[in-house]
Amino acid sequence: MSTLKKNTIDIITLGCSKNLVDSEQLITQLRANGYEVTHDAEKLEGDIVVINTCGFIGDAKEESINMILECCQAKEEGQLSKVFVMGCLSERYLKELGEEIPQVDKFYGKFNWKELVSDLGKTYREELKLERQITTPSHYAYLKISEGCNRHCSYCAIPIITGKHQSRPMEEIVEEVRGLVAKGVKEFQVIAQELTYYGVDLYQKQMLPELVERISDIPGVEWIRLHYAYPAHFPEDLLRVMRERDNVCKYLDIALQHISDPVLEKMRRHVTSEQTYRLIEKMRSEVPGIHLRTTLMVGHPGEGEKEFAELLDFVKWARFDRMGAFAYSEEEGTYSAEHYEDDIPQEVKEHRLDLLMALQQDISEDLSQQKVGQTLKVIIDRIEGDYYIGRTEFDSPEVDPEVLISVSEGELEIGNFYQVRITASDAFDLYATVL
Repeated sequence: MSTLKKNTIDIITLGCSKNLVDSEQLITQLRANGYEVTHDAEKLEGDIVVINTCGFIGDAKEESINMILECCQAKEEGQLSKVFVMGCLSERYLKELGEEIPQVDKFYGKFNWKELVSDLGKTYREELKLERQITTPSHYAYLKISEGCNRHCSYCAIPIITGKHQSRPMEEIVEEVRGLVAKGVKEFQVIAQELTYYGVDLYQKQMLPELVERISDIPGVEWIRLHYAYPAHFPEDLLRVMRERDNVCKYLDIALQHISDPVLEKMRRHVTSEQTYRLIEKMRSEVPGIHLRTTLMVGHPGEGEKEFAELLDFVKWARFDRMGAFAYSEEEGTYSAEHYEDDIPQEVKEHRLDLLMALQQDISEDLSQQKVGQTLKVIIDRIEGDYYIGRTEFDSPEVDPEVLISVSEGELEIGNFYQVRITASDAFDLYATVL
């Protein structure tokens, strides 16, 4: 017999921060309807579980499937009464999953999860639609400004899953920020599948610079950090906003994917090598000190040794402050899967990935070393062992380096800002002393 609590629901979020926002909204609705809710608990506590899945690439899909099967097993053993699944994987494979895993009580897509509330016999509370139960440390939150993507890059399944770009009205976003600031949120990670397209559908022009200015004007907003920009048709007025506004972090996450023109063309990126070089130069000249995070891909069809060498030369030139990379994997339904042959052997892809990441590690270590002796503002996220763990404006949670400050320095407040001097660096993190 189950020893788990009735009227308690566990929510498990897999995948990206955009999924996390959906989970946080669902938690608010469930709690408003009298449920106790845990999120990503060490072990399941309730008799109902909701799995918010990712369906972006093979590894993420596998993780989601394994979690569903694990929970279904627990249900068959009497440890759970209901298993619900939502998110990107079930949006993409709704029919197939229903047939393959009938033990799941119901699959929801990415956008109809509100039906889950009524399927539990409860009422979705429209007046709470901007309310979220923050699952991150209380001083920062993710702010989703749109859903969907109108770019159709060859390798990417996101438009298949999320559909066309849909911007949220600016007033609604501003209202949500005000509400979060009132709850103590100081730092906002602005996210979307593609930030730079924001506003085109609602206002017939790119409105990201104006939106960031309006968020920046709200008292209590200390840091705004921008994630997932696109290089083609980049709204250059954003650079002015970043330069002029102290609370807009000099940080931009812009996925460039590649630099070789033949590969960019095959990827359907609508940007050239020359335009990419020029854009990076412009960003660095207009926003002195800007830190750029990018994502690159190796092994896309059409990437020969020459094109890969070009990518390595680009990374040496660009010296990105932060970089992630992954090997191409064919995703069904994408342009690549239907028009190109995935003809680069997996071991070649892995070798290229290793070379690229080794190069970037050397660059990252060098750039971190250059920070030693500098005075920087950090926010304290948590305490871990003998250290307070903080971040600078150049570091996004979960993905970027952290700043470690010895607890022997005295008591620091989680969620507060401090001026620190960087005293040392290693391959991944910085060490500092409070001034």
